Amino acid sequence: MSNLKIQLATFGGGCFWCTEAVFQEIKGVQKIVSGYTGGTVPGTPTYREICSGLTGHAEVVQITFDSTVISYKDLVEIFMTTHDPTTLNRQGADVGTQYRSVIFYHDETQKETAELVISNLSKYFDQPIVTEISPLQKFHEAEEYHQNYYINNQSQSYCSFVITPKLAKLRKLHAVKLKSANV
Repeated sequence: MSNLKIQLATFGGGCFWCTEAVFQEIKGVQKIVSGYTGGTVPGTPTYREICSGLTGHAEVVQITFDSTVISYKDLVEIFMTTHDPTTLNRQGADVGTQYRSVIFYHDETQKETAELVISNLSKYFDQPIVTEISPLQKFHEAEEYHQNYYINNQSQSYCSFVITPKLAKLRKLHAVKLKSANV
């Protein structure tokens, strides 16, 4: 990005619908795109291919944010506290490498920040944190029907039973960082 205050962050916290919904509520977040990265298969993967678990890609969100409003460190902290970073290749009922907990960094500063946040938060978890920290290679945008999924499908049972509780946790833990916060 040409403007240093506008940056990118890329996180995989299991299902991208959940992660997208969380970050849509955060001040300073300008855009979120659900997609895939971290795989070894050439070409542009499809959702069906990703779900097979054979491509090596993870479901991720790529976040465009204003670093004068929210720091990368704050985004990593929000990410780490709104999913389970202690389960390998799993989030709830979603199982497979495509659902792994992973931070894809865009530069060395992001890598160092992610390592520091994980180190600082590890004492708050009963199990070891297994979140991967990897360099971002190629990001592939997911199909259109995955974008803004929670906003467009709130009445669906998955949204009600999985995403809505994550948002309640977000609102409790990070109230001052929300777009709707009165600060």
